[in-house]
Amino acid sequence: MAALPAGFARDAVLEAALAAADVARSVVLPFFRRGVLADDKADASPVTIADRTAERAIRAVLSERLPGFGIMGEEFGLEGGESPYRWVIDPIDGTRAFLTGRPTFGTLIALLHNEVPLLGIIDQPVTGERWVGLRGEATRFLSTLPGTPRTRACADVGRAELSCTAPEILDAPHRPGFDALAQAARRTSWGGDCYAYGLLALGQIDIIAECTMKIWDWAALVPVVEGAGGSMTDWAGRPLRADGDGTVLALGDAGLLPRASSLLVPDARAG
Repeated sequence: MAALPAGFARDAVLEAALAAADVARSVVLPFFRRGVLADDKADASPVTIADRTAERAIRAVLSERLPGFGIMGEEFGLEGGESPYRWVIDPIDGTRAFLTGRPTFGTLIALLHNEVPLLGIIDQPVTGERWVGLRGEATRFLSTLPGTPRTRACADVGRAELSCTAPEILDAPHRPGFDALAQAARRTSWGGDCYAYGLLALGQIDIIAECTMKIWDWAALVPVVEGAGGSMTDWAGRPLRADGDGTVLALGDAGLLPRASSLLVPDARAG
């Protein structure tokens, strides 16, 4: 794994991110299973008072701790965009799960430097599970629940556990590729949002293939998955980018990439 940038204030950044995750957890928990109502955004995805309140709280902590950094959040956009360092946050990734009382949503906090994810946190407030990834370091799993932050060896798609959040996130151009991968995999499970990536980092899932993903959906996941021994790319095997095609392929074993990618994007591999 590549090293952190020279002069990077590792401890200050990590402390700020952990403090923000603590605050988000304290904000989100009182709303869980309390009949919170949702509004539909322009893309038809739901948003609640919990999403908005948590994002405001996260922004307040990060701005106070490291005022020179930019912040981008799903609900309130970008501020301080001139800095090469940018926080990217999703206060509740998996709002549908949150609304229906499922503890498989999570808070995502990432820090990017020149668009490259350096730090990522997945926090599940209800179960008390937290994954912390920092570029160049092994992922940490902070929880009283069992789990070792290390992906498992599985280089054969036919033995792999495949996961995706929901069939409806697979748009028409990408559905044939996913179906081909699902047919080749051992088994396909649905649901999980960011929580599934935490499970991949614990060696419970081997492949996650999704599309229509925004930067706040995947930025925090990259250091967590990579720090546990996995990889994250787009479906064609290219590095993830904010201006990419929205596909995300997370693998516990990098040996899966050639076969998985050839099933997902056969034309790209054929060329």
